[in-house]
This record gives sequence, C-alpha cells and structure tokens, in this order.
Amino acid sequence: MSNKKSLVPHNIDELKAYVPGKTIAEVKEQFKPERISKLASNENRLGRSKKVDEAVNKALEIVHDYPDPAAHALRNAIASRYSITADRIMCGAGSESLLAGLCRTFFLNKENLITADATFIGIYVQAKIRGIKVKRIPLTKGYRFDVKAIVNAVDEQTKMIYIANPNNPTGSYITKDEYALLLGQVPEDVLIVMDEAYYEYANSVSDYPDVMSNQPKNVIILRTFSKGYGLAGFRVGYAIADPEIITYLMKTRLAFEPGTLAQAAALAAFDDNDFMKKSTQIVEEGKRDLYQFFDNHSIKYVRSAANFVMIEMLDGEAAEFVTSEMLKKGVILRRINAFGLPDCIRITIGIPEEMEHFKTTFREIYLNSSRTKS
Repeated sequence: MSNKKSLVPHNIDELKAYVPGKTIAEVKEQFKPERISKLASNENRLGRSKKVDEAVNKALEIVHDYPDPAAHALRNAIASRYSITADRIMCGAGSESLLAGLCRTFFLNKENLITADATFIGIYVQAKIRGIKVKRIPLTKGYRFDVKAIVNAVDEQTKMIYIANPNNPTGSYITKDEYALLLGQVPEDVLIVMDEAYYEYANSVSDYPDVMSNQPKNVIILRTFSKGYGLAGFRVGYAIADPEIITYLMKTRLAFEPGTLAQAAALAAFDDNDFMKKSTQIVEEGKRDLYQFFDNHSIKYVRSAANFVMIEMLDGEAAEFVTSEMLKKGVILRRINAFGLPDCIRITIGIPEEMEHFKTTFREIYLNSSRTKS
C-alpha cells in the first residue's frame, strides 16, 4: 500500500517473515521422490505416544466449549512431576507464545535484551515486534554461548538475558559452571530466561545445569511438548518461574491457550514415560552413528545435547548445494543461513530408516561434488 510507512511502525516494516522448512507435501509435489525423510524441523520423528490419540478423541466431546483458561490439569501434572507448586507454572501455545508474553509484559521503551548472535530466531522476532533493543553476543569458536561476554554486556538498561539451552541451531549448551557464573554475576533485577526446549534430550548430560533445583526469582524456565513429546502440531509449552512472575504473565497472556485438544494431548503425552525413553534412546543412538559417519568423511560437526546435529560445510555455496540436491532426493534438511550461519546445515535425528536415507544420499552428493571440498 502506498502509505505503508504512515500505517506500519518501522520495527514491523523492517521485520523479516519467518521462513519455515519445506513440508512433506511440498517436496512430494515439487520433486516426487521415491521416499521422504523430513530432517529439517527438529520434530520427534518417532511420532507421538499412542495415549495421545485416545485422550484427543475423548476431548473432542467438549471441543464446543472454551478450553480451561488456566490449564489446571496440565499444570497440576507438571507440578507433581517436579515437586513444585502449580502457581509456578503457566502454559501457552508453544515456547514462542511464552516468549511473546515475556516481551510484552516486562519491557519499557529503552530497555534491552541480551542473547547470542546465532540462536533461536523466535527471540529476535518477538523482540523486534515490541521494539526491544537486542544485544547479540557472538558465539565462541566452538559455537557456544560466550557467558562471560554476556555478563559483561549487562548495563543499567538490561531487562532480560535469553539463553537457549541447548542452543538451536548449534546443539551446544551452557554448563553447570557457566550457569553458576550467570547467577553470581547478573543483577537480581535482570530476568534470565533459560529456554529448555530440548530438555528431554539434554538432561542426562553430566554437566547440564539442573536449573529448577537452583532457580532464583529472576530465572524463568521455558519448556515445550513440541520436541521430545512429539506434539509440534498441537503447540503446547510451559513456563516455570516465581509465582509473582507467573502472576504478571497471566495478566497479559492471550486467553484460552493452549486449546482443549492441545491440553488433552500434552497431559497424555506427559504420562507416557516409555515413549519418552524410546525417543531419547533413538536420538542418542542416531547421534553416535552420525558422528562416526561424519568422522569417516572428515565433515566438521558440533556434538549436540539436542535431537539434531549441526555440520559445517566449506562455504555457503556448498551448504546451499547440499541442501538443495538432497531435497530433490527427498531428504529435507535445514540450511541455517537465517540464523547467521550460512556455511552450516542442521540435521534432525530421525528414525533409523530416515538416517540411512540421509547417509546414502549425503554420501552420493558429497563424494561426487567438488563444491563440497576444499
């Protein structure tokens, strides 16, 4: 529209729309490959707990009514699991909805947010929507959060620090000692958001911090049912924080999220420990096998605490070539130039058949192309 500038604030006008990975339907229509392995979006490729189906079918009987706005049953289940009180929990439509709530609840005009230079895009988007200044600290050479630099970047206008732990898209994580450094050096009036979207895959790592057992009033934990629990299509996440923080978030949240079916699905999935054990086992075995594969082919990669592995190609041209050529053969990968890492590709760990499809196709493309080698 001709008068766009007068109608749309500059921060919205400058905002770049999120570009998701290709869907299975899109790849089928465009390339018609013999098979498809969707390894781009960090979903649980095992699927979902069978308990979810029964719970969702039962919830359909009341879907004409509005959802429980406080998600009482789900909050109580989470509280019971972690031996905390339900007033420390708020549910929302995925982690990004919770991030949006944090941005609209706690920031004034001149306050800033500190995070990494290559992390979950959702934090940049939500901050930009609210006109929040973001200090983006470069990752270290090992693609890790530079916790000391983050601490040093805090000033009087800093309201929040955002840490994706493990980080998306790198798979790296901050350790117990680094978390302790944050707590020891960051002022109590600065919120520390620990986004643990991949917690179910990371919590067995020996030096991964147990934030919930050492959670001061300024620390907020975010978790999701989209990854380990296989409910990405339902959009359910939750925040764990001091009751006062939750009270403020409840004031500004969108009413009636998550929906009735989403709450039922999450409650059922949360109750199936066997499915979670199988999911994490498949990922751990898949990562070990993939590391060996990359070692055999001299591919640089980052050891991951999540359900994906990031690899580093020769340059951006090589990364684009590999992702586009593999897409034609039905292997959907995520080139992560949008995250500020144009030379890198993120690979979700799928079920064994999908990983064999990946390795066979990657080997064919990589070994037969001069673009992928120095």
